[in-house]
Amino acid sequence: MRRLNFHHLHYFWAVAKEGNLTRAAESLHVSQSALSTQIRALEDQLGHALFLRAGRSLQLTEAGQLVLDYAENIFALGSELQTTLQSSRQASRILRIGAVATLSRNFQENLLRPFLGRDDLRITLESGSIDDLLERLTVHKLDVVLTNKAVSADNQRSWQCRRLARQAVCLIGPPRKHATPFDLQRDLQRVRLIVPGPSSDVRSQFEVYCNSNGLKPTICAEVDDMAMLRLLARDSGDVALLPAVVVQDELRSGALQLYAEVPDVAEQFFAVTLERQFRLRILDELLQQAAQEA
Repeated sequence: MRRLNFHHLHYFWAVAKEGNLTRAAESLHVSQSALSTQIRALEDQLGHALFLRAGRSLQLTEAGQLVLDYAENIFALGSELQTTLQSSRQASRILRIGAVATLSRNFQENLLRPFLGRDDLRITLESGSIDDLLERLTVHKLDVVLTNKAVSADNQRSWQCRRLARQAVCLIGPPRKHATPFDLQRDLQRVRLIVPGPSSDVRSQFEVYCNSNGLKPTICAEVDDMAMLRLLARDSGDVALLPAVVVQDELRSGALQLYAEVPDVAEQFFAVTLERQFRLRILDELLQQAAQEA
């Protein structure tokens, strides 16, 4: 049996990801005819058609999908090897972190604080959607993804998702003039609420709590971004539903006051990684540190 031609496999992978021969040829800087020749050579070697034409686009056959799954793993492993060996030659280690855009900035800073200022470490931190970040994790352009939603493994990607922290969700607002403690059953329906958006797990839990207790609060704003939620909590004069860590500085200074914790409502924080042939010791340190503080 002839050894698999990885050059042909890479061309196939590029076409499969683009779904279009023209765009793939442009990205690879080769002619369409040359690219088609390489794909046919791979099909001849494997003994199966890999694509079906559907108008101007290409669709994978069943065999093509199987080959794509193998190609994803092969090239991801190659990327891991390259980045791992490159990092070993550098004086400082690099930890590449992705965080979903809705994740609390304060939580991220608290997590990373023990590692800041180290001469032997360089941290890169980027934000984005969970799908984009997991795609970058797959090809080893990120070492870990921080998220507030658990991620399940599937047949193509063996995610490892671990919980870093669980924090109670609170009602927080401007300092109250009355000394009487805030009572959820009595006072929740008397205030204007700023809450996370409908896609948030926190929002879903809060709605379950309200429905279970016959409460119908007045919602004046829905905000997905925690940084914006923090600003509105600080400046609007209304009451916000959020984990205390989001406004920890305002609580310390007295600009905001914690009214009450909402029972059975919490935000969870997770770290998503991939199984690796080479373990990153600095990543292990980060996750162990978080586990100790949880």
